[in-house]
Amino acid sequence: MSVLARALGTVIRFSLRAVLGVFLLWAGLLVAYRWIDPPLTPLMVIRLFEHGRWSRTAMPLDRIAPDLVRAVVVAEDARFCRHRGVDWGEVGEALGEWRKGQGLRGASTISMQVARNLFLWPGGGFARKAVEVPLALALDAFWPKRRTLEIYLSAIEWGEGIYGAEAAARRHFGTSAHALQRRQAAALAAVLPSPRKWQVHPPGPYVAARIATIEARMADIDGYLGCLR
Repeated sequence: MSVLARALGTVIRFSLRAVLGVFLLWAGLLVAYRWIDPPLTPLMVIRLFEHGRWSRTAMPLDRIAPDLVRAVVVAEDARFCRHRGVDWGEVGEALGEWRKGQGLRGASTISMQVARNLFLWPGGGFARKAVEVPLALALDAFWPKRRTLEIYLSAIEWGEGIYGAEAAARRHFGTSAHALQRRQAAALAAVLPSPRKWQVHPPGPYVAARIATIEARMADIDGYLGCLR
């Protein structure tokens, strides 16, 4: 066997062990995070090095205003209680739009966003989606929906250096996540697709329109939130 062949075999074995190690780490964290709040996420570490700012307080779901729960589900994943981690109908629509040259949108569920935030790197592309999807399916199979939303609302980025509902409510409205009013909740949900670009207070015209749409739909979402009870 040549030196090159031996070196290639060593690289392959090392790569396979590294991949296996990563998957075992993810599996362990997936089990642990069902009961333990994650202390940080990869994105938090990256942003901390970029800007040196960090504001986050993890909160149980029953300490977050129900209006914020409704608003976030309306804005980010209206079928949250009806899919098993991946909304395949939404994925199909996104792929259809991409084939027509309309650009590729994320079609991410809340479960997929939690998987990405906890275990993966920021950005897009098919490579990350290929890992994100099975992680979301595993997460949804092992965690109750209520836990998934609880982690989401405690870890999601809500502006530069702002993570989770409590920090966002304090920063933007000077109140706790538990005391948010209906329109404040809709405003926080409205900026989630691009929280570092869009303003919560005061909102621009586009965000203001999103706030109105989310607020109008919040009254109809209760019947679809049985998985959180």
